[in-house]
Amino acid sequence: MSTSVTKARLGTSPHPKPWSGQAGSATLVLVAFAAVYIIWGSTYLAIRVGVESFPPLLLAGSRHLVFGLLFYPFFRWKTGVRPTLAHWRTAALTGFLLLFVGNGGVCVAEQTVPSGVTALLVATVSLWMVLVDWLRPGGVRPVARVMMGLLLGFGGLALLVGPKDLGGSARINPVGVAILVVAAFAWACGSIYSKHGEMPSSPLLGATMQSLTGGIALWIVGWMSGEVRSLHLSAVSTRSWVAMAYLIFFGSMMGFTAYIYILKHSTATRVATYAFVNPVVALFLGWMILGESITMRTILAAAVILAAVLLVITAPLRKAATAGAALPKTAEA
Repeated sequence: MSTSVTKARLGTSPHPKPWSGQAGSATLVLVAFAAVYIIWGSTYLAIRVGVESFPPLLLAGSRHLVFGLLFYPFFRWKTGVRPTLAHWRTAALTGFLLLFVGNGGVCVAEQTVPSGVTALLVATVSLWMVLVDWLRPGGVRPVARVMMGLLLGFGGLALLVGPKDLGGSARINPVGVAILVVAAFAWACGSIYSKHGEMPSSPLLGATMQSLTGGIALWIVGWMSGEVRSLHLSAVSTRSWVAMAYLIFFGSMMGFTAYIYILKHSTATRVATYAFVNPVVALFLGWMILGESITMRTILAAAVILAAVLLVITAPLRKAATAGAALPKTAEA
């Protein structure tokens, strides 16, 4: 739960541009979609490689802190926006929920859960967001089609952790699954709060603020839990360093930039398709590069969960104000 985390991640502008946009923009839109599909889908693989040598909280914390430190001054200068105390308060809370609990939980869980299955479980953020947006004060009750998707999606979760030895394959580590469920729920809560809380008018500036606050929280807890003391840079493998660099420069910087671009040049329904595509990319890459097995249990659960996500993100909305519920940041771990 890729970097990445602002209001822009929850919906498009009130009047989204058509798919083709201006002359010559169709190719850029397609390239941006490909980047979001592939790059964010591959971040789960990078995290799995990164936690081989880096402690999980420091891996997530370093990624987001570096992104925030590099780009906050730039977007602060570029936009001319001076964040208020209320902006920082929202950034701190959403950074804690999205990046500390959400992305930090993903990194912790990937020590025991395959990267492809992790992406599949994180895709349930779209389901949690519907529930959170419904139960919040003034929330909107989902339509029948979405309710069916919710039941189907949580049925897929149950399929991953039991019954034992289904289809001749062991169930996924239940502790890792529990961590991912909490991470997905926290991401949903942070996303809904970010949508309604006060944030700068520039979504990119807001993202860097959340990266700073979330990265600092991850480092503080990493230090308190002993991860800093246990980290020996000389023991970090080359592939883990490459994974860290990939997460910073591709996952956070390039992937998020492409996401912001398609938000401005496409529709909410099209943008939401990344929540469906990313788990498929992650499952394939985990199998091809890391040799992660794709069992019958995984195939069945993937079919159930992705069908549920598809039902949710393509369902009609009762109110335009709830459009953000279809756009969780799931694939960018």
